Amino acid sequence: MSSREKILAAVKKNQPALEVMATYTQPEREEDLLQQYSTVLQAIGGTAVIVNTMAEVTHYLKEMWMGKGRIVSTVPGLQDLAEIAGETDPHQFENVELAIVPAHFGVAENGAVWVTEELLQQRVLPFITQNLAVILPKENLVATMHHAYDRIGNASYGFGTFIAGPSKTADIEQSLVLGAHGSKSMTVFLL
Repeated sequence: MSSREKILAAVKKNQPALEVMATYTQPEREEDLLQQYSTVLQAIGGTAVIVNTMAEVTHYLKEMWMGKGRIVSTVPGLQDLAEIAGETDPHQFENVELAIVPAHFGVAENGAVWVTEELLQQRVLPFITQNLAVILPKENLVATMHHAYDRIGNASYGFGTFIAGPSKTADIEQSLVLGAHGSKSMTVFLL
């Protein structure tokens, strides 16, 4: 028996016993997903704002952002508050203080939202802005990333990304830096 065969036989002989994987049951009530999503998003540095109408979103954004810099949106109906992003040169977004975008769905277990180029119009927008606001319908929450991948597995899109909370890194001298490679803040309006 060669050395290789001896090693492979030893590895085969010393395999651990198979264990049954735990199953996950998705919360049955929308309120449970909403609460979990809000709690996780807050824990990772984001803000969840539960609203009932787009008028509430507009009011909140006016209170928080009017007069503080350039606001760009890809959400129809916010022309009075923000300029519509449109398909322009991505370099034109270098000075955006707040970008407002819709999301396809959110993931309760990690506070992420799923967005595609179709919603963003410019894929650079959520990463170049100083602050990010996302409009997410409450009914479009899923429990886990497994459920999320079930939704996007067979979808057709050119670009898509999960965004979870503000951009951050803690690898430089072990200090937390917000806005390292994306927005410094993320607010998700659960509509």
